[in-house]
Amino acid sequence: MAVVTAPRQGPKQDRSRATRQRLLEAAVACLAERGWAGSTVSVVAERAGVSRGAAQHHFPTREDLFTAAVEYVAEERSTALRALPGHDLAAVVGAIVDLYTGPLFRAALHLWVAASNEEQLHARVTELEARVGRETHRMAVRLLHADESRPGVREIVQGFLDMARGLGLANLLTDDAARRERVVTQWATLLEGALGGGQR
Repeated sequence: MAVVTAPRQGPKQDRSRATRQRLLEAAVACLAERGWAGSTVSVVAERAGVSRGAAQHHFPTREDLFTAAVEYVAEERSTALRALPGHDLAAVVGAIVDLYTGPLFRAALHLWVAASNEEQLHARVTELEARVGRETHRMAVRLLHADESRPGVREIVQGFLDMARGLGLANLLTDDAARRERVVTQWATLLEGALGGGQR
């Protein structure tokens, strides 16, 4: 019996995928550094080393480009979370907080602010962020070995994620690393006590 194999990707498809990836990475970097107002398709295309026409071939509108960029941010965040070892609670708490204090979070934040004023972005970003929020919560529950059948545990995990997001906001204007380290250490202790019954 003959074995059917999937066709290999050709060089053109590989180049197209690489171009798309460069555009997404450039869009995230531009948002993080310049904000929404300073991040045009032309600026992103120049940073990615492609023509504006090539950028618009992949993403016909500015909204398409930056919504896809935030989705890329979400996927990168999810990948990073999945890679975390779940046996060291303090390391897990620190790593989750780190996700909210880097350039990926900064880029997403600029897009959220733009979406609050840009009607064409609002619905897309709201839906995407709701999906990202659910996925982040799900992964945090798994990594923290939290038993959400216990009263209050779901709210404890969500409160931790809200705290992590708040630390990310505090880090936007000044380097908050020293204070953040103390807060993270204390939260790890609090979570260990609050979730102790759910730890494996």
